[in-house]
Amino acid sequence: MANNNDQKILELKKQIEEKKKKIGKSQKFTPTTNCSIELDGVRHNIQVLQKDQIIQLMVKLNSYAMSARDLSVLDEYSISGYNAKDWISDLKSKLDFMNRKEEEQKLKAVEAKLDQLLSNDKKVELEINAIEFLLKD
Repeated sequence: MANNNDQKILELKKQIEEKKKKIGKSQKFTPTTNCSIELDGVRHNIQVLQKDQIIQLMVKLNSYAMSARDLSVLDEYSISGYNAKDWISDLKSKLDFMNRKEEEQKLKAVEAKLDQLLSNDKKVELEINAIEFLLKD
């Protein structure tokens, strides 16, 4: 019975590894802007915003950009010294970065739970295999 569970756990761990490879290692957030934007008299630091705040700011900036485009002044329109497109791009990048980090944390937590569920015999077997692999070189 435990062997069956161990096999299923190892399969799930393989799936987690595949998902980790898909999301890749979280690259650093490298902004185009200085990350400090002032809108409607309020200064926002992109580096410390929560996901919902980033989304709200993106929507607001997009509406400003659409209005500027409709008025044919998009290229001349800047906010806190940067083009609206640059701000939106930075906010999207920050949101993607946060989503990848969140997914990585979830996968690590699930993997840790699966490790706890492995039988002691299987844990010993895996450790022996790891040591054997290290000694081959």
